[in-house]
Amino acid sequence: MPRTHNGQVDWAAVRADFPLLLREVHGKPLVYFDNANTGQKPVSVIEAIDGFYRRQNANVSRAVHQLGTEATDAYEGTRRRLAAFVNVRPDELVLCSGTTFAINLVAYSWALPRLGPGDTILVSRMEHHANIVPWQLVAERSGAKIRVAEITPEGTLDLDALTRAMTPDVKLLALTHVSNVLGTVNPVRAVCREARRRGIVTVIDGSQALPHRKVDIAAIGCDFYAFTGHKMCGPTGTGALWARREHLQAMPPFLGGGEMIKEVSFDGTVFNDPPHRFEAGTPNIAGFVGLGAAVDYLDRLGMDHIEAREAELLAHLTEALTRIDGLRIFGTAPEKAAVVSFLVEGAHAHDLATLLDLEGVAIRSGQHCAHPLLQFYGVAATCRASPAFYNTHEEIDAFVAALRKVRKLLG
Repeated sequence: MPRTHNGQVDWAAVRADFPLLLREVHGKPLVYFDNANTGQKPVSVIEAIDGFYRRQNANVSRAVHQLGTEATDAYEGTRRRLAAFVNVRPDELVLCSGTTFAINLVAYSWALPRLGPGDTILVSRMEHHANIVPWQLVAERSGAKIRVAEITPEGTLDLDALTRAMTPDVKLLALTHVSNVLGTVNPVRAVCREARRRGIVTVIDGSQALPHRKVDIAAIGCDFYAFTGHKMCGPTGTGALWARREHLQAMPPFLGGGEMIKEVSFDGTVFNDPPHRFEAGTPNIAGFVGLGAAVDYLDRLGMDHIEAREAELLAHLTEALTRIDGLRIFGTAPEKAAVVSFLVEGAHAHDLATLLDLEGVAIRSGQHCAHPLLQFYGVAATCRASPAFYNTHEEIDAFVAALRKVRKLLG
């Protein structure tokens, strides 16, 4: 469990909460720097999932027996804890498999019935494919068009150009809170304020924000906010969509089946109230029990402590990488999360990542589900190192030493 004393965190004790970090890879101590891809899980999350299957396993919202009641209480308890964590109402929070599902829910249930020829969807250059492809599919079916909000070479939004792009034909703006490639933290509150003044609905991808910082969705002022559980120490296959109540009430169901209905006959169906209207079928109950434990863990540790710790690690990592000749960092925004994408002159990203793996270092290489962004920089792939609060300064030094070693091997 997180340990604090006089406002200070015992980071060594925190690290010990994550059993996977103790393993070796290829005979070397693991240095796990792929946290932007998925985060590791503390013992409390693992035990919560195990405990559910050992003591409470039953379906939710369908049975009046004791196990069914306990399972439903645990599942809905996670909804309440998540809502408090991001400062929204529980009945505005749709539990789902993650950001991709959440954004597709908005695309098909809100956007597709409302957009048509002459309408525009504004999407930033730095978006993950999950916040691009659904809007392209909507545009193809509705006749709407896509407009791109460009970025600066440093990897920040061109805010003046973005504001100019908010013309009367723009009905929806899709924007990431934190870039998964650049680490850029976008000024979503200011952007959403400008969009709202113009009647533009805003969809914020929060996947990379919640693991790094305190997120107050109510203060941001967006219309929709999507996030993923597995990046914030929770299980895979979990996440949520927050939406303004008036949107949820006006949106038709995305999927049909059990639990999302009040009454069914062959003459028609009366749908359940939001958010359950959008939660058809048996959910990932054990996963959401684990996500509730993850939220409890992060809450006890404190997102302010996490943000400060990761800022220290990011500063150390960035400074160390800048001392390597021929290394180029992509994304130098003044406010960044702990994500560093880079290339080394003369070395392919995949070759670097493969050789680093042999040294026990896990980083991501490739296009990071952000092809348009890498096209902007004129590169086919990058490496990405993304430490988390449970990583150490010693691991950064080990990573840099390994990078220097494999660079020599590659000539």
